[in-house]
Amino acid sequence: MAESVARGQSPTTPPADRAGAEPSPHRSVLARAEEFVWLTARVLEQRRFAYHFLGAAAEPVETALAAFRTDDDGYGHALEPDLRGPVSQPLHTAHALRVLDAIGRCGGQRVERVCRYLSEVSTPDGALPAIHPSQRGYPYAPFVPVVDNPPSDLLATGPVVGLLHRNQVWHAWLFRATDYCWAAVEALDKSHPYEIHAAVAFLDGAPDRSRAQAAADRLGRLVRAQRLAVLDPRRRDDYPVAAGYAPGEHHFPHDYARVPDSLARAWFTDEEMERSLDHLAAEQKPDGGWPVPWRQWAPGTALEWRPIVTIEALRTLRAHGRELG
Repeated sequence: MAESVARGQSPTTPPADRAGAEPSPHRSVLARAEEFVWLTARVLEQRRFAYHFLGAAAEPVETALAAFRTDDDGYGHALEPDLRGPVSQPLHTAHALRVLDAIGRCGGQRVERVCRYLSEVSTPDGALPAIHPSQRGYPYAPFVPVVDNPPSDLLATGPVVGLLHRNQVWHAWLFRATDYCWAAVEALDKSHPYEIHAAVAFLDGAPDRSRAQAAADRLGRLVRAQRLAVLDPRRRDDYPVAAGYAPGEHHFPHDYARVPDSLARAWFTDEEMERSLDHLAAEQKPDGGWPVPWRQWAPGTALEWRPIVTIEALRTLRAHGRELG
């Protein structure tokens, strides 16, 4: 059960007293975010917010997530908002697993069925493609091209493998997928932030902790040498933006170390992390939500992403000990 966090307003406040309230700097971070979520979010994100911050149960989250399941035991229906349409995709399924992990429900027969789906859509070397060709015919973000024989992709595979290991899930699919992740992570040289995020997600759950520590130490040196993390938000324009990213799409220490016990936390000094968290807190907009930092290509996707980004910002701040309200 999630810890209940005090809020600036009770959810039982009559709607007439809440509707149209002007944004106020005197309302807490969480109260403003709550208003934003009720006004803009899908049912899934509303129930996730209630679970993480209002002390609600996990079952309503599971119920809302089930609406995105597909007949092949994957997930679709724009669960990951940049891929539209009803077909299942590895990125949708990874998103679903993160939701289940966050509510302590990543296990059992449901996850066994998900692993069967992952086996069916894997590449010849046992890993996951970024986009399965079934997406063709439905709208998708222009920065995720669909090809007939997609290659293995660390961005799709690493977070899933790390999460399943962390939840002590054992399935035949994991053996080759784990080998792929080790090879991909240990071969990283010239990289970019999202690839490093995927590598960290794998390493944080990998069973071989000494090997994971060594790989993480090397990646930390790479991140600093290639200036992939903005260490001083006041000077962000001095840091490069990766090729293909949106203008100003920088990444900060908190993006790599979402929780204090991540291996990536050791990459940054306490001062660097505090500056990063200060920046994250300051990014909350007057409407109570956080902005989407990557390129937006359709009005609906931007609207759906903002509550997701907002929930993750709040969870990151709270994990690092910041007061929300």
